[in-house]
Amino acid sequence: MAKQRKIFILYARFGEGHWQAATALRQSFMQQGNIDVRMIDLLAESHPVINGVSRYVYNKSYHVLPQVYGWVYEATKGMKSDSMFATWLHSFGAVTLRKLVAKERPDAIVHTFPILVLPFIMQKMGRKIPMYNVVTDFDLHLRWVHPDVDKYYVATDDISRQLCELGIQSQRVAATGIPIRSSFTNDTAVPSTQYRLHPHKPIILLMAAANMGGLDIALFCQKMILNGDIQVVIVCGRHQPLQKMLKDHFKTNSDVTVLGYVERIDELMSISSCMITKPGGLTLSEAITAELPLFLYRPVPGQERNNARYLQNKGAALICQTIEELLSAVKELFHKPGRRFEMLNALKALKKKSASDSIALDIVHQLHIMEEASASVSVSNQIEVPLKESYL
Repeated sequence: MAKQRKIFILYARFGEGHWQAATALRQSFMQQGNIDVRMIDLLAESHPVINGVSRYVYNKSYHVLPQVYGWVYEATKGMKSDSMFATWLHSFGAVTLRKLVAKERPDAIVHTFPILVLPFIMQKMGRKIPMYNVVTDFDLHLRWVHPDVDKYYVATDDISRQLCELGIQSQRVAATGIPIRSSFTNDTAVPSTQYRLHPHKPIILLMAAANMGGLDIALFCQKMILNGDIQVVIVCGRHQPLQKMLKDHFKTNSDVTVLGYVERIDELMSISSCMITKPGGLTLSEAITAELPLFLYRPVPGQERNNARYLQNKGAALICQTIEELLSAVKELFHKPGRRFEMLNALKALKKKSASDSIALDIVHQLHIMEEASASVSVSNQIEVPLKESYL
């Protein structure tokens, strides 16, 4: 029986995307059998206080001072892996990870968040551990890039080309797409009546985290449903005060449905005609898989605005800065079939099937090749020794 492989997946909870990608990969690895997968929030485990403060500052700067966050993101986007700042960023968690590596001896480490402390640890321990980076945005920040990375898995062919232009060999890059939940790969259709929706009215899916306040959401819905030929589903997630406010506001209007946290968001996407959301890498990947035209409202500076610009340039999304602009763009989608046709074609061009399974299969394949090469070298060395001795 083949030995069980052990794989670490390092992630962080700065937003949900890195964790969701890690969870999807864990499921894909485990489906292959005989693989022990450990998910590690390295910063939280090694520096809980720093992690808590960092997440608080991240959330505040992201929502209260987005221009500051955007400036920092852009200012560091081109940093080199050997720069002082990069070295400092990649030093967090070194003691914790070194102890874990020494104790559990993983066969590979996969990153869904760029905290690349592993090269430093390998140097100190004198041991090579295969290292894989799964980039979770449609925009490349050079914090992900390091010469010790064995292979990169990225969202698009454009990022793949960008990495190759940086001097990375093409065989070390794969444009697989971003790992998303396995439920998005199922083709099981659900009736709109399951969510108490009208079966013959188009559905606009509005994610309440779409950088819109409660009043903006209410205003958009009121104007959108004036003619009674469209319905809006608002997903508030775990924002209970917002959910209550919107439910009270629309309690007499059957064309607006207000929901809290939805586990099977893939089901709602499958019956919707378009989606209004914030441009996080995982959410965009889910919408692309569902072939759902996207409207991105006032994306904040940083990776999300760059994600939004990329998808808009590809024709799969539209960025809107005001409620009136959003209303006009959404109405155009319904009233001009050509617009919808263009966006659907753009989404299909960006779609990558089964990213999580593809990445997991490829990593296991890479490990198998490395093991065979190592075994071959070992056999070769055993043969060479007596030959050399015979010449003495």
